[in-house]
Amino acid sequence: MRYIIATVFITLGVLLVLENIGIAEFNMGNAWLYIYPTIFVVLGVKWMVDRIRHRGGSWVFGSFFFIFGSLLLLDRFDVIAFAFKNVFKLWPLLIVYFGFMFINRSKGPVVVVEKNGKQVNGKHHKGSYFSVGSHEYNEPNWKVEPMNLSNLAGDFYLDFSKAYIPEKEIPISISTLAGDVHILIPENVEFRVYASVKAGEIDVVGQSVDGINRNFSFETANYQMATRKLDLTLKLKAGSVRVDYV
Repeated sequence: MRYIIATVFITLGVLLVLENIGIAEFNMGNAWLYIYPTIFVVLGVKWMVDRIRHRGGSWVFGSFFFIFGSLLLLDRFDVIAFAFKNVFKLWPLLIVYFGFMFINRSKGPVVVVEKNGKQVNGKHHKGSYFSVGSHEYNEPNWKVEPMNLSNLAGDFYLDFSKAYIPEKEIPISISTLAGDVHILIPENVEFRVYASVKAGEIDVVGQSVDGINRNFSFETANYQMATRKLDLTLKLKAGSVRVDYV
């Protein structure tokens, strides 16, 4: 609720400024015509951000409200013609959402194990730069194996605090053209990571870099001596990498 209240005040203030400098003309009677589309946009963004952070949210409802609110605002500023009743014209989005249901999406302990370029001893998920979708590994007691994951666009979420990690060095490679990578690692598990982004941000246990063509390497103090350890290679064209202790 506080987001809605804040949005109302922010929008009202911006509209009054625009009126005072002659960019927009309106009175308090039609201010609501600008406020409620802005609320739609804010709610849409919030739901999408919550989904990225794995705090609930929804891509479907978030993106729909964001698109709907944006179109209404563009109408208010005479960029396009779009009224509230035209919401039915957005029905093709249902086809888009339905299509994404069939695109590569994995949940749980789905791994690709590669040796000499061939897949062995693993389930039959195969990453590809032609796929789009989210990859989530957060099922209780999922078994960690060597993984080589890639896709065109999408997010990766790996929660190693819920996993069974064998006593060995386990290489994990993730690459995507656009997306976010979020990894949770227990404090008693040694790891090293090499991360690179062409445009975006890298944050590894509180150490961060951001901008263009960024690379970051990190290794825990006892990595070389440990028998159970994770070797992470994360490569993104655009997006963010975040590795946290839990």
